[in-house]
Amino acid sequence: MSTPPPKRLRIAVLNRIFKPTGGGAERYSIALVEQLAQRHEVHVFAQQIDHQWPGVYYHPIPLPFTKPRWINQLWFAFATWWQTRRGFDVVHSHENTWHGQVQTVHVVPVTHSLLQGRKGWRLGLRWLKIVTSPRLLAYLALERARYNVADGRCVVLASSTQQPVMVASFALSVAACEVVTPGVAAVPGRSSPGERLLARTQLGLPELGRCVLFVGNDFRKKGLPALIQAMAHLPEDVFLAVVGNVAQKALVQQELDDSGQSGRIFFLGALPAVDVAYQAADCLAHPTLEDTFAMVVLEAMAHGLPVVVSGATYCGISALLTADVDALLLNDPRNSAELHDALARLLDGGTQAECLRMQGLRFARQHLWSEIALQQEAIYYAVAR
Repeated sequence: MSTPPPKRLRIAVLNRIFKPTGGGAERYSIALVEQLAQRHEVHVFAQQIDHQWPGVYYHPIPLPFTKPRWINQLWFAFATWWQTRRGFDVVHSHENTWHGQVQTVHVVPVTHSLLQGRKGWRLGLRWLKIVTSPRLLAYLALERARYNVADGRCVVLASSTQQPVMVASFALSVAACEVVTPGVAAVPGRSSPGERLLARTQLGLPELGRCVLFVGNDFRKKGLPALIQAMAHLPEDVFLAVVGNVAQKALVQQELDDSGQSGRIFFLGALPAVDVAYQAADCLAHPTLEDTFAMVVLEAMAHGLPVVVSGATYCGISALLTADVDALLLNDPRNSAELHDALARLLDGGTQAECLRMQGLRFARQHLWSEIALQQEAIYYAVAR
């Protein structure tokens, strides 16, 4: 007797920003939707939408105000609850909402950021700050409801490094946690000289020289100040391409002025597709201070770029990497001298850079979205039952 095909699910996906320039969390959500829409009926509920995909249904949620952000967060949670309270097999939230059988965690919980490590009078002062702040009370209340797994919901983590955080902040939810890492759609490999030249021309970058790439929307949290300082001690033919929200440039203007390197640092803004930047670069620098995973590292590897990235204390993907084999790992991403030394090793044209390039491609092939989407699909079927 033949096995019947698996049930086609009706899935609601909640994400306030659903466009590829939004950041890693948004691109994670988009990639899963694109994969799962091939087998299921997927509905996206978002306030900002810049995406079209066959078989995906889009439901704009009004954005009556952008500030204060916490009120908009409450509004988005209420509006999506109202629209998805019936008619769906699975509701998957990438946002801080009280509803949804699947909750994917992309950032460190506010509860952990506020309370972890504080004792005695310091803890008392922090609670005084919380109880006198409607904003903090709203965020904490949403989180408490979000990670209440008594109704059988599943909490999805982007990396195993998030598990200790959940243990410390929401111990009762740990048994319901599953790890579903980000992936890549394909592994195109290293760009040819012609492709590199074309990409640099398209982006307005120098045709000659060695290009260090930085990708991130929060310049300070992703470690751009230390990278700017490191650039001051690299050879003159090395330049830096920065992909991300160009409005963030003002936050690192002092470092730019002090370094005297502004002439060889190019701010490209947020790109709808980062592939062209990977094609233009010689290596990726990601000295992040906080990343639950860091999709940009995996994407750079898929394009054959050797990578220097913060260690597992700061970056989730690094828990899966072997130092000096898959990538160069930083003990302290704030240490510009350590970052400079790592970049010099990547750019010297030696055998280590080539070995890192080959190992990175191997690592990327083990993290394809087509396979990772099956993990997410299994979670959907489990909660739908």
